[in-house]
Amino acid sequence: HVQLVESGGGSVQAGGSLRLSCAASGYTYCTSDMRWYCQAPGKEREFVSAIDNGGSTTYADSVKGRFAISQDNAKNTVYLQMNSLKPEDTAMYFCQTSDTLSGIWCHKSRTYWGQGTQVTVS
Repeated sequence: HVQLVESGGGSVQAGGSLRLSCAASGYTYCTSDMRWYCQAPGKEREFVSAIDNGGSTTYADSVKGRFAISQDNAKNTVYLQMNSLKPEDTAMYFCQTSDTLSGIWCHKSRTYWGQGTQVTVS
């Protein structure tokens, strides 16, 4: 019941910046935390960052001090500001959320993924 659409990826030189966006639609009232993951070809999908409804944030050690996650006032879009990008940041970036409520349209623990946006750092 939730659709996630990522945007903002692209190609950038090392040391540059990008801002990724994740727009959510559907029954988003069933969800809480929003998360960013990345996946390079042939590798497992890895956690990058998360933000909850209260604005509390979490970061993987590899991106601390470089990336910042934020959410707009309506909580319809989550952003990942990526600074000081490194070649090892090259990956497909996905946003993810899960239902944390149960109800007629809510299914606790159901997980939703976007289609991803490509980030290439050279």
